[in-house]
Amino acid sequence: MNIDLHNHTKLCNHAIGECYEYVESAIKNGINIFGFACHAPMEFDKKYRMSVNEIDSYIYEIRALGEKYRDKISVKVGFEVDYIYKKEYLIEKKVLESDVDYLIGSVHFLNNWGFDNEEFLSEYNKIDINDAWKQYLQSIIAMAESRLFDIVGHFDLFKIFNNKPSFSLQKDIYNTLEAIKDNDMVLEINTAGIRKPICEIYPSRDILELAYKLEIPITFSSDAHSPSQVGFKKDFAISLAKDIGFKEVVSFSLHKREVYKI
Repeated sequence: MNIDLHNHTKLCNHAIGECYEYVESAIKNGINIFGFACHAPMEFDKKYRMSVNEIDSYIYEIRALGEKYRDKISVKVGFEVDYIYKKEYLIEKKVLESDVDYLIGSVHFLNNWGFDNEEFLSEYNKIDINDAWKQYLQSIIAMAESRLFDIVGHFDLFKIFNNKPSFSLQKDIYNTLEAIKDNDMVLEINTAGIRKPICEIYPSRDILELAYKLEIPITFSSDAHSPSQVGFKKDFAISLAKDIGFKEVVSFSLHKREVYKI
C-alpha cells in the first residue's frame, strides 16, 4: 500500500500549486492514500501558515477532491500543528476540534527560534548543539505526552543543517521514542530530509531501527510543497522500512487507524 500523508498547500505561503495538482501527481505516482496536512493556524509566525478563517474552506476543498477522485485514490485531510514547549496554549482550539482525519505534531521551534529556517542560521553559532538537541527531544516528549496528535512529524528535524545527534544523546533519543510508544503515536518516515542540506531521511535508519524494536507503527510522507515533490523517494522509504523489518503502514480516518501491509 502506497501512503503519503504529510503534504502542503499554498495556504501556508511557502508551497506552490493547486490542491488538485497534488492529487493528480499522487495518482500518477501510484499512491493509494494521499493526505494533505498543511500548517495549522496559530498566533505565532503567522506568515508561514493559513489563517483561522481559512480552516473550513481548506477542509471543504480537500473533502471535495476526495469525492472527485474517489475511484482513483483515497484523499485524506489533516493539519501539521506546531508544538512549542510550554506554549501549548498557542494551538488553536478550532484546529484540535476540526473534522479532519489526523493531526501531525511537529517541533520546528526552540523557544522562538525557527531552527529549520535558513533565515536564522546564525543562531546556531550562539548555542551548544548537544543542549539544543536535548531541548528539542524534550519538546517531542512533551508533545507526545499532550496526547493531542496522531503522528510525530520528521522526528529528527534538528539535524537539517548537518547537526546530527552525538552518541551521548542515544539515551535521550530512546527515551523520546518510548514516550511516543507510551502515548500511542505513529512515527512518519519523511523523505523531505533528502532534499535538505542533511541529504538524509527523517528519521535516520538507526532511529527507525529503535522504533521497530519498540513496535512503534509508521506511516510515510514526502512533505511535498509542490506537486512535483509528491511521492518523492517513496520507493527508497518503502525499501528501507521493509529492510528494517516493518510490515505494516498506518493511515487514518477521523483519527481512527487504518492498518495496511506495506
